[in-house]
Amino acid sequence: MRTGKRLLSIWQRSWQALENKRRSDKLTVQHGDNLTQQAPHDDFVVFDRVQKSYDGEILVVKDLNLSIARGEFLTMLGPSGSGKTTCLMMLAGFETATHGDIRLGGNAINNIPPHKRGIGMVFQNYALFPHMTVAENLSFPLEVRNMGKAEREGKITRALDMVQMGAFGGRRPAQLSGGQQQRIALARALVFEPELVLMDEPLGALDKQLRETLQFEITRLAHNLGITVVYVTHDQTEALTMSDRVAVFDDGRIQQLASPDTLYERPENSFVAQFIGENNTLSGTVVELADGKATVRLDSGDVIATTAVNVSAAGDRTLVSVRPERVEYNVERMKPDAFRLQAEVLEFIYMGDIYRTRVRVAGNDDFIIKTRNAPDQRRLKPGETIEIGWLPEDCRALDA
Repeated sequence: MRTGKRLLSIWQRSWQALENKRRSDKLTVQHGDNLTQQAPHDDFVVFDRVQKSYDGEILVVKDLNLSIARGEFLTMLGPSGSGKTTCLMMLAGFETATHGDIRLGGNAINNIPPHKRGIGMVFQNYALFPHMTVAENLSFPLEVRNMGKAEREGKITRALDMVQMGAFGGRRPAQLSGGQQQRIALARALVFEPELVLMDEPLGALDKQLRETLQFEITRLAHNLGITVVYVTHDQTEALTMSDRVAVFDDGRIQQLASPDTLYERPENSFVAQFIGENNTLSGTVVELADGKATVRLDSGDVIATTAVNVSAAGDRTLVSVRPERVEYNVERMKPDAFRLQAEVLEFIYMGDIYRTRVRVAGNDDFIIKTRNAPDQRRLKPGETIEIGWLPEDCRALDA
């Protein structure tokens, strides 16, 4: 929340400075005359060897290299303190890179102030001016671009209609619900038709149902308008649902950059496997490596076949990763080449569309099985001993 307030304060000061300057010296910012209005460029947003330190000693962003295509929806995902919001702030112009270059549409923007970058911004706490009506909030970024009244009114109407808020132009933010305020914040970011929109955890303050609704609305708008979106969140489901690609951050570095399905199905290290979705792990030692496969002796003594991901030699310690929905206990559904282990049922949880069962297997008491609630699916009971299995290709040997 402190970060959001800080961003809001910087953003408001930036806009107010621009407004004061415009009034004093008739600053002219022609519509369309911004840094995003350039010839098409495959790498629309580029971070080139970017580093950031606040104290001159500790790097919170470490040698970031990232290219974002025009029209792409890219999410920066990671825990608090991982560097994702700092990257967004540098792209917006609210923070300056300590080292490296940031380019937008082929142009270096390190020394360009925020209000001249032509970037739309949506904050978690909305950042709406409380003394202005909805229409006036949307008009503000158009006025500082010296647009005429008729053109402003047309763009405001179009932006409000896009977010299904056309009847609310005369209201003030305090007269709107949280979801309505977020829609207005989105409309204001889109009203001057930027090619790049930055979103800093914009749905974090909303309830689950409204958050899911707006996830689909934002994604649909972005794709329909063809805008580039850089979205920051710590919500894994949100990232997987909305994004074309996801950059998973930890300790100031991108741990993996890939499409949502690749991140979930083929994590490249233990951090990504644990951070994205639910994941089962079993500790062990690599016995043999051959043809992209790793034979692992678990600490329980069981020996299993896995897909080798980032283990390099026999004797390496490893965390074996397998997703809960890839584990099967129904012998009729189990594939012939599935690897099998004995398990004891500890807990069964009915969750409506799925069954979630916790079992003890290979010394792990928190091993989870997720199965679809199907008519022929058996509900397991605590105390049962069952046989579970999974395919070797669904089991990955990762760094310990």
